[in-house]
Amino acid sequence: MTVYFIGAGPGDPELITVKGRRLISECPLVLYAGSLVPKEVVLAANPVAEIVNTADLSLDQIIARLHAAHQQGLDVARVHTGDPALYGAIGEQIRELERLGIPYQVVPGVTAAFAGAAMLRRELTLPEISQTLILTRHAGKTPMPEGESLPELAQHRATMAIYLSVDRLREIVAELAPHYGLDCPAAVLHRVSWPDQDGVVGTLADIAAQVEAKGFTRTALILVGRALQPEGFPTSYLYSAEHAEHYRRGDS
Repeated sequence: MTVYFIGAGPGDPELITVKGRRLISECPLVLYAGSLVPKEVVLAANPVAEIVNTADLSLDQIIARLHAAHQQGLDVARVHTGDPALYGAIGEQIRELERLGIPYQVVPGVTAAFAGAAMLRRELTLPEISQTLILTRHAGKTPMPEGESLPELAQHRATMAIYLSVDRLREIVAELAPHYGLDCPAAVLHRVSWPDQDGVVGTLADIAAQVEAKGFTRTALILVGRALQPEGFPTSYLYSAEHAEHYRRGDS
């Protein structure tokens, strides 16, 4: 028996790995976060499988279901939104599974930052613009560890994807602007890849007003960085004649 933590992607039911969909179809028990994972994702389950929405279950109740499945020898598809390794709250579950001696695997998924880049049709890492992507959040109910506050991270001026924080957007702008500049491109993307996805693109100077006009208060991703609206960048070495010649020599 194995518990499979499966990343379901950001919303589009087709943005799930082939492995993740196969495991959902094979496991006799499917637990999913119904408030975030589209129902279409778990409809791939076997018609005789038990499907449980865990939105109203506590951690102890979820672990109890997993423990009972283990005792019955049943594989479990534990389906999370996005990629389970990023704000997926699987750490607490894994800790309990290890304590109970229950085997598990993690199947990665598409996180909202990459679906957001696709929505904007942008590359987040460009030569001489940004070669670093920071995935983070603003301090809220979960405090930030020492050295990970937004002003500290902003000193790198890398492309930044900020999760779970749109309700603090004006505070975020105030913390980022001294490092990125008010003219730095920014985007806020609401329910990325869902049928009703929406978003606004602007700068740190005007993004908060645009978001307030739209009424985005949750389920939104913030992207900040010069790569969002680049002005002149060199062609990647990947496309240089020297790079191509290097690989031709390697093949000979």
